[in-house]
Amino acid sequence: MDIRLFESAQTGNVMDLHQLLRENPLILHTISLYSCENPLHVASAAGHVGFVREILGQRPQYAKEVNKDGFSPLHIAAANGHIEVVRELLSVDRKLCCLEGREKKTPLHLAAMIGRVDVITEMLLSCAECIEGVTVQGETALHLATKNSQFEAVKLMVDWIIEMKKEGVLNLKDEQGNTVLHLATWKKQRQANEVSIYINVTVRRCWEERIRISSSVKTDLFLVIELVLGTGTTVTSGLLEVNAVNQSGLTALDVLQIFPSEAGDREIADILQHAGAVRARDVMISPTSSCESPNQTPQRSQRQTENLVEYFKFKKGRDPPSEARSALLVIAVLVATATFQVGLSPPGGTWQDNSSPNQSNGTSIQSAYSAGTSIMGTSNGIAFALFVLFNSIGFSMSLFMINILTSKFPLQFELQICMIAMFFTYNTAMASTAPSSVKLFVIIITTVLSSITPLLTRLVKQLLKLLKNLVVDIIHKVT
Repeated sequence: MDIRLFESAQTGNVMDLHQLLRENPLILHTISLYSCENPLHVASAAGHVGFVREILGQRPQYAKEVNKDGFSPLHIAAANGHIEVVRELLSVDRKLCCLEGREKKTPLHLAAMIGRVDVITEMLLSCAECIEGVTVQGETALHLATKNSQFEAVKLMVDWIIEMKKEGVLNLKDEQGNTVLHLATWKKQRQANEVSIYINVTVRRCWEERIRISSSVKTDLFLVIELVLGTGTTVTSGLLEVNAVNQSGLTALDVLQIFPSEAGDREIADILQHAGAVRARDVMISPTSSCESPNQTPQRSQRQTENLVEYFKFKKGRDPPSEARSALLVIAVLVATATFQVGLSPPGGTWQDNSSPNQSNGTSIQSAYSAGTSIMGTSNGIAFALFVLFNSIGFSMSLFMINILTSKFPLQFELQICMIAMFFTYNTAMASTAPSSVKLFVIIITTVLSSITPLLTRLVKQLLKLLKNLVVDIIHKVT
């Protein structure tokens, strides 16, 4: 990078930047040929929002470039707490807060590690999905904030997770299998032991001050544990897997009891046990073998039910995509089978003989019908038309899902022929069973509408996404 451009970025001198651009209009276009660091990195580190704005106006793509250390301008601004620079960068692209740098850390990860609460707030308002990002060690921003004792950052993110209905983030595990609860419990013990050792080896004259520091450390970590567990009436209660086992075979309660007893352990143990925590050796024991008071049983049953529902939800980062694809494929095949069978055998069955308007049956005159025509369609054409509409949508969507989920499979061409043949077989069957009064409508529904249903679904999803982004932008501007 030109030394004059570097100095301009370092001092935030916009006038010098304009002078350099007049001398060499391509000066910003040739930086990448000589260095992986651009002026935006330097200005973001120094917090010069005016210079950052000028660079973004000239070369907005610089916002996505990482330097030799693996950090983008937003990483640098977030770590340094330059909130105005962060806002300026996010105005270019809200997804920048999901940009991965060294060790797959995002700007939110760095802000959480240092406790930049205002920066974290700005990023979550811009892109709520960034809270789910994990590092190469499988750590979320919540893991990193807990490990670094950033209580205010933890509180902010937990509140946001609850508000955005992303409670599954609380149960994500790092590469060691530790949840946030494991880390909060272990961190309390580790820091308490370190402070205790420090007190014993230092002079007596500072005794009271270090006791005060120890109490302060423990108090913050107590609050982290209480906050994550959602004790009392908070929403997280029942959603956190308090008995998650890490790769060492330990639950949070095991972690608490591994170390020598410390002052305050009893309080933490009470918090954990109140939330239903047990030792790892007791996790697989039948609930009937545990002793609970009668008034605790309904609460425990409700909490177990909620935990069970949350456990079986798909969680990004925990469940392999191959398993999710297999499950979706089974569901799609079942839906295709059910809708195809119902299409061939409509409700009420089909007429087994022919009838004309001048034929009478007893004392009533029947409508004309032919063998194979749906009885439901003859007696109630509107209900039959609605049945065909919704059944055809389900059938065509299931075939579309099967097509997507089996892409790149062997014998793909043969599979496509099978699905096309099944599609036209279904259309022919539905047209054959439809009475003459609704036959044209059925043909249109089964051929035209069913064929474009996947396209309509994509359009609806895009419209919903645009609407969501618009609402987020409005909220962001209001706040």
